[in-house]
Amino acid sequence: MKKLTLGTSELEASNISLGCMRLAGHTEEKAAEILHHALDLGINFFDHADIYGGGASEEIFAKALNMNPAIREKMILQSKCGIRKGFFDFSTSHILSSVDGILQRLQTDYLDVLLLHRPDALVEPEEVAESFSTLEKSGKVRHFGVSNHTPMQIELLKKYVDQDLIVNQLQFGVMHTGMIDAGLQANTKHPNGVDRDGAVLDYSRLNNVTIQAWSPFQYGFFKGVFIDNEKFPELNHVLQTIADEYNVTKTTIAIAWILRHPAKIQTIVGTMNTERMSTIADASDLVLDREEWYEIYRAAGNELP
Repeated sequence: MKKLTLGTSELEASNISLGCMRLAGHTEEKAAEILHHALDLGINFFDHADIYGGGASEEIFAKALNMNPAIREKMILQSKCGIRKGFFDFSTSHILSSVDGILQRLQTDYLDVLLLHRPDALVEPEEVAESFSTLEKSGKVRHFGVSNHTPMQIELLKKYVDQDLIVNQLQFGVMHTGMIDAGLQANTKHPNGVDRDGAVLDYSRLNNVTIQAWSPFQYGFFKGVFIDNEKFPELNHVLQTIADEYNVTKTTIAIAWILRHPAKIQTIVGTMNTERMSTIADASDLVLDREEWYEIYRAAGNELP
Protein backbone atom coordinates (compact mmCIF):
# COMPACT_ATOMS: atom_id res chain seq x y z
CA MET A 1 0.00 0.00 0.00
CA LYS A 2 1.47 3.33 -1.08
CA LYS A 3 1.81 6.08 1.50
CA LEU A 4 1.51 9.84 1.21
CA THR A 5 2.40 12.66 3.56
CA LEU A 6 -0.61 14.52 4.90
CA GLY A 7 -0.19 18.22 4.25
CA THR A 8 2.74 19.75 6.11
CA SER A 9 2.69 17.06 8.82
CA GLU A 10 4.95 14.09 9.42
CA LEU A 11 2.05 11.67 9.08
CA GLU A 12 2.64 8.95 6.48
CA ALA A 13 -0.82 7.68 5.63
CA SER A 14 -1.99 5.00 3.23
CA ASN A 15 -3.26 6.61 0.04
CA ILE A 16 -6.44 4.57 0.48
CA SER A 17 -8.14 4.95 3.85
CA LEU A 18 -11.16 3.39 5.50
CA GLY A 19 -14.15 5.52 6.36
CA CYS A 20 -15.89 4.08 9.40
CA MET A 21 -19.35 5.61 9.07
CA ARG A 22 -20.98 2.24 8.38
CA LEU A 23 -19.41 0.35 11.30
CA ALA A 24 -22.39 1.12 13.50
CA GLY A 25 -24.79 -1.79 13.56
CA HIS A 26 -22.15 -4.47 13.03
CA THR A 27 -21.26 -6.94 15.74
CA GLU A 28 -17.87 -6.62 17.41
CA GLU A 29 -16.78 -9.81 15.66
CA LYS A 30 -17.75 -8.55 12.20
CA ALA A 31 -16.24 -5.13 12.84
CA ALA A 32 -13.00 -6.79 13.97
CA GLU A 33 -12.91 -8.82 10.75
CA ILE A 34 -13.36 -5.68 8.66
CA LEU A 35 -10.79 -3.61 10.51
CA HIS A 36 -8.10 -6.28 10.72
CA HIS A 37 -8.55 -6.97 7.02
CA ALA A 38 -7.94 -3.29 6.32
CA LEU A 39 -4.80 -3.35 8.45
CA ASP A 40 -3.59 -6.50 6.69
CA LEU A 41 -4.00 -4.71 3.35
CA GLY A 42 -1.74 -1.93 4.56
CA ILE A 43 -4.48 0.60 5.32
CA ASN A 44 -3.30 2.57 8.34
CA PHE A 45 -5.66 5.55 8.18
CA PHE A 46 -9.19 5.43 9.63
CA ASP A 47 -11.69 8.25 9.27
CA HIS A 48 -14.47 8.91 11.79
CA ALA A 49 -16.94 11.62 12.75
CA ASP A 50 -18.82 12.16 15.98
CA ILE A 51 -22.15 11.92 14.14
CA TYR A 52 -21.50 8.55 12.49
CA GLY A 53 -24.03 6.23 14.03
CA GLY A 54 -24.58 8.84 16.72
CA GLY A 55 -21.14 7.95 18.06
CA ALA A 56 -21.72 4.20 17.82
CA SER A 57 -19.25 3.81 14.93
CA GLU A 58 -16.41 5.10 17.09
CA GLU A 59 -17.46 2.89 19.98
CA ILE A 60 -17.61 -0.33 17.95
CA PHE A 61 -14.27 0.56 16.33
CA ALA A 62 -12.51 0.65 19.68
CA LYS A 63 -14.25 -2.43 21.05
CA ALA A 64 -13.62 -4.48 17.91
CA LEU A 65 -9.89 -3.73 17.99
CA ASN A 66 -9.60 -4.13 21.76
CA MET A 67 -7.90 -0.75 21.67
CA ASN A 68 -4.50 -0.77 23.37
CA PRO A 69 -1.18 1.06 22.87
CA ALA A 70 0.19 -1.61 20.52
CA ILE A 71 -2.73 -1.50 18.10
CA ARG A 72 -3.05 2.29 18.45
CA GLU A 73 0.51 2.82 17.23
CA LYS A 74 -0.31 1.05 13.97
CA MET A 75 -3.05 3.53 13.05
CA ILE A 76 -3.64 7.14 12.16
CA LEU A 77 -7.01 8.16 13.57
CA GLN A 78 -9.03 11.09 12.28
CA SER A 79 -12.42 12.30 13.41
CA LYS A 80 -14.66 15.25 12.66
CA CYS A 81 -16.98 17.49 14.62
CA GLY A 82 -19.22 20.52 14.13
CA ILE A 83 -22.48 19.03 12.82
CA ARG A 84 -25.41 19.14 15.22
CA LYS A 85 -29.07 18.31 14.65
CA GLY A 86 -30.35 21.06 12.39
CA PHE A 87 -27.32 23.34 12.60
CA PHE A 88 -23.53 23.61 12.61
CA ASP A 89 -21.45 24.60 15.62
CA PHE A 90 -17.80 25.69 15.70
CA SER A 91 -18.04 27.22 19.16
CA THR A 92 -15.20 26.56 21.59
CA SER A 93 -17.44 24.70 24.01
CA HIS A 94 -18.84 22.40 21.35
CA ILE A 95 -15.49 21.59 19.75
CA LEU A 96 -13.87 20.80 23.10
CA SER A 97 -16.76 18.70 24.37
CA SER A 98 -16.98 16.88 21.02
CA VAL A 99 -13.32 15.89 21.16
CA ASP A 100 -13.68 14.62 24.72
CA GLY A 101 -16.55 12.42 23.57
CA ILE A 102 -14.63 11.19 20.53
CA LEU A 103 -11.60 10.23 22.61
CA GLN A 104 -13.76 8.43 25.14
CA ARG A 105 -15.56 6.43 22.44
CA LEU A 106 -12.35 5.59 20.57
CA GLN A 107 -10.63 4.67 23.85
CA THR A 108 -7.57 6.71 22.98
CA ASP A 109 -5.75 9.65 24.54
CA TYR A 110 -5.32 11.58 21.32
CA LEU A 111 -6.46 12.08 17.74
CA ASP A 112 -3.91 12.32 15.00
CA VAL A 113 -6.20 14.63 13.03
CA LEU A 114 -9.35 16.60 13.87
CA LEU A 115 -11.45 18.11 11.07
CA LEU A 116 -14.21 20.70 11.20
CA HIS A 117 -16.93 18.75 9.42
CA ARG A 118 -18.95 21.32 7.45
CA PRO A 119 -18.66 25.12 7.35
CA ASP A 120 -20.48 26.97 10.10
CA ALA A 121 -22.00 30.20 8.73
CA LEU A 122 -21.77 31.67 12.24
CA VAL A 123 -18.14 30.70 12.74
CA GLU A 124 -16.09 32.94 14.96
CA PRO A 125 -12.53 32.03 13.97
CA GLU A 126 -11.18 33.30 17.28
CA GLU A 127 -13.14 30.53 19.00
CA VAL A 128 -11.79 27.91 16.61
CA ALA A 129 -8.27 29.19 17.33
CA GLU A 130 -8.87 28.95 21.07
CA SER A 131 -10.19 25.41 20.70
CA PHE A 132 -7.30 24.24 18.55
CA SER A 133 -4.69 25.72 20.88
CA THR A 134 -6.32 24.13 23.92
CA LEU A 135 -6.51 20.74 22.21
CA GLU A 136 -2.94 20.91 20.95
CA LYS A 137 -1.48 21.99 24.29
CA SER A 138 -3.36 19.24 26.12
CA GLY A 139 -2.09 16.63 23.66
CA LYS A 140 -5.62 15.59 22.72
CA VAL A 141 -5.20 16.51 19.04
CA ARG A 142 -1.94 16.55 17.10
CA HIS A 143 -3.04 17.94 13.71
CA PHE A 144 -6.01 19.86 12.35
CA GLY A 145 -7.92 20.32 9.12
CA VAL A 146 -11.32 20.95 7.61
CA SER A 147 -13.94 19.20 5.54
CA ASN A 148 -16.07 20.62 2.70
CA HIS A 149 -14.46 24.07 2.99
CA THR A 150 -13.68 26.60 0.29
CA PRO A 151 -10.27 28.29 0.02
CA MET A 152 -11.57 31.57 1.44
CA GLN A 153 -13.16 29.81 4.39
CA ILE A 154 -9.80 28.19 5.04
CA GLU A 155 -8.00 31.53 4.69
CA LEU A 156 -10.34 33.08 7.25
CA LEU A 157 -9.47 30.33 9.75
CA LYS A 158 -5.76 30.59 8.96
CA LYS A 159 -5.79 34.28 9.90
CA TYR A 160 -6.47 33.23 13.49
CA VAL A 161 -5.32 29.65 14.11
CA ASP A 162 -1.66 28.91 14.82
CA GLN A 163 -1.77 25.37 13.50
CA ASP A 164 -1.43 24.28 9.89
CA LEU A 165 -4.65 23.02 8.32
CA ILE A 166 -3.31 19.88 6.67
CA VAL A 167 -6.46 18.33 5.18
CA ASN A 168 -9.62 19.31 3.35
CA GLN A 169 -12.08 16.45 2.93
CA LEU A 170 -14.17 16.91 -0.23
CA GLN A 171 -16.53 14.81 -2.31
CA PHE A 172 -14.67 13.71 -5.42
CA GLY A 173 -14.76 10.84 -7.87
CA VAL A 174 -15.34 9.94 -11.51
CA MET A 175 -18.92 11.27 -11.37
CA HIS A 176 -18.30 14.23 -9.06
CA THR A 177 -15.58 16.26 -10.74
CA GLY A 178 -16.47 19.92 -10.20
CA MET A 179 -13.05 20.88 -8.89
CA ILE A 180 -11.53 19.61 -12.17
CA ASP A 181 -14.28 20.70 -14.58
CA ALA A 182 -13.93 24.41 -13.92
CA GLY A 183 -10.22 24.38 -14.65
CA LEU A 184 -10.58 22.45 -17.88
CA GLN A 185 -13.34 24.77 -19.08
CA ALA A 186 -11.49 27.98 -18.25
CA ASN A 187 -12.31 30.86 -20.63
CA THR A 188 -15.38 29.12 -22.05
CA LYS A 189 -19.12 29.51 -21.62
CA HIS A 190 -19.58 25.82 -20.94
CA PRO A 191 -21.75 25.12 -17.86
CA ASN A 192 -18.86 23.17 -16.33
CA GLY A 193 -16.77 26.32 -16.42
CA VAL A 194 -18.61 27.70 -13.40
CA ASP A 195 -16.25 27.59 -10.42
CA ARG A 196 -18.29 26.43 -7.44
CA ASP A 197 -15.31 25.53 -5.25
CA GLY A 198 -13.10 28.62 -5.36
CA ALA A 199 -10.34 26.78 -7.25
CA VAL A 200 -9.99 24.50 -4.26
CA LEU A 201 -7.89 21.93 -6.13
CA ASP A 202 -5.21 24.42 -7.19
CA TYR A 203 -5.39 26.16 -3.82
CA SER A 204 -4.75 22.87 -2.03
CA ARG A 205 -1.73 22.08 -4.19
CA LEU A 206 -0.29 25.56 -3.68
CA ASN A 207 -0.77 25.45 0.08
CA ASN A 208 0.19 21.84 0.85
CA VAL A 209 -3.32 20.82 1.88
CA THR A 210 -4.12 17.17 1.26
CA ILE A 211 -7.51 16.59 -0.33
CA GLN A 212 -9.33 13.55 0.99
CA ALA A 213 -11.90 12.27 -1.49
CA TRP A 214 -15.10 11.06 0.16
CA SER A 215 -17.87 9.00 -1.47
CA PRO A 216 -15.74 8.24 -4.55
CA PHE A 217 -18.35 5.91 -6.05
CA GLN A 218 -21.34 8.25 -5.73
CA TYR A 219 -22.83 10.41 -8.45
CA GLY A 220 -24.30 13.68 -7.25
CA PHE A 221 -25.00 14.11 -3.57
CA PHE A 222 -25.81 10.59 -2.36
CA LYS A 223 -27.95 9.78 -5.40
CA GLY A 224 -26.39 6.34 -5.76
CA VAL A 225 -23.31 4.58 -7.10
CA PHE A 226 -22.33 4.71 -10.76
CA ILE A 227 -20.60 1.34 -11.03
CA ASP A 228 -22.90 -1.25 -12.65
CA ASN A 229 -25.59 1.41 -12.85
CA GLU A 230 -27.64 1.19 -16.07
CA LYS A 231 -27.85 4.99 -16.14
CA PHE A 232 -24.18 5.13 -17.10
CA PRO A 233 -23.59 2.50 -19.79
CA GLU A 234 -20.71 4.27 -21.57
CA LEU A 235 -18.80 4.91 -18.35
CA ASN A 236 -19.18 1.34 -17.18
CA HIS A 237 -18.10 0.06 -20.59
CA VAL A 238 -14.93 2.12 -20.51
CA LEU A 239 -14.19 1.20 -16.90
CA GLN A 240 -14.63 -2.49 -17.75
CA THR A 241 -12.44 -2.27 -20.86
CA ILE A 242 -9.59 -0.67 -18.92
CA ALA A 243 -10.12 -3.02 -15.98
CA ASP A 244 -9.76 -6.00 -18.30
CA GLU A 245 -6.44 -4.64 -19.55
CA TYR A 246 -5.08 -4.55 -16.01
CA ASN A 247 -6.89 -7.71 -14.86
CA VAL A 248 -8.68 -5.84 -12.08
CA THR A 249 -12.25 -4.66 -11.43
CA LYS A 250 -14.13 -1.51 -12.39
CA THR A 251 -14.05 -0.57 -8.72
CA THR A 252 -10.27 -0.70 -8.79
CA ILE A 253 -10.08 1.52 -11.86
CA ALA A 254 -12.47 4.09 -10.39
CA ILE A 255 -10.16 4.52 -7.40
CA ALA A 256 -7.01 4.46 -9.53
CA TRP A 257 -8.53 7.33 -11.52
CA ILE A 258 -8.56 9.48 -8.37
CA LEU A 259 -5.08 8.45 -7.28
CA ARG A 260 -3.66 9.24 -10.72
CA HIS A 261 -4.13 12.96 -10.18
CA PRO A 262 -0.82 14.66 -9.27
CA ALA A 263 -2.44 16.47 -6.33
CA LYS A 264 -1.79 13.26 -4.35
CA ILE A 265 -5.36 12.90 -3.23
CA GLN A 266 -6.11 10.44 -0.44
CA THR A 267 -9.23 8.38 -1.09
CA ILE A 268 -11.65 7.49 1.71
CA VAL A 269 -13.72 4.39 1.04
CA GLY A 270 -16.57 3.26 3.23
CA THR A 271 -17.02 -0.36 2.20
CA MET A 272 -17.61 -2.92 4.92
CA ASN A 273 -17.19 -5.77 2.43
CA THR A 274 -13.73 -7.29 2.80
CA GLU A 275 -13.66 -8.71 -0.73
CA ARG A 276 -14.51 -5.33 -2.21
CA MET A 277 -11.97 -3.71 0.08
CA SER A 278 -9.31 -5.93 -1.42
CA THR A 279 -10.24 -4.91 -4.96
CA ILE A 280 -10.09 -1.27 -3.90
CA ALA A 281 -6.65 -1.79 -2.36
CA ASP A 282 -5.41 -3.02 -5.75
CA ALA A 283 -5.68 0.58 -6.95
CA SER A 284 -2.99 1.81 -4.58
CA ASP A 285 -0.14 0.81 -6.92
CA LEU A 286 -2.00 1.01 -10.23
CA VAL A 287 -1.06 4.05 -12.32
CA LEU A 288 -3.34 4.89 -15.25
CA ASP A 289 -1.79 6.61 -18.21
CA ARG A 290 -2.90 10.05 -19.33
CA GLU A 291 -5.02 8.74 -22.22
CA GLU A 292 -6.89 6.29 -19.97
CA TRP A 293 -7.55 8.99 -17.39
CA TYR A 294 -9.08 11.34 -19.93
CA GLU A 295 -11.03 8.53 -21.57
CA ILE A 296 -12.72 7.80 -18.26
CA TYR A 297 -13.37 11.50 -17.68
CA ARG A 298 -15.07 11.84 -21.07
CA ALA A 299 -17.05 8.63 -20.59
CA ALA A 300 -18.50 10.13 -17.43
CA GLY A 301 -20.26 12.67 -19.64
CA ASN A 302 -17.69 15.46 -19.63
CA GLU A 303 -16.76 17.40 -22.73
CA LEU A 304 -13.33 18.83 -23.42
CA PRO A 305 -13.09 22.31 -24.98
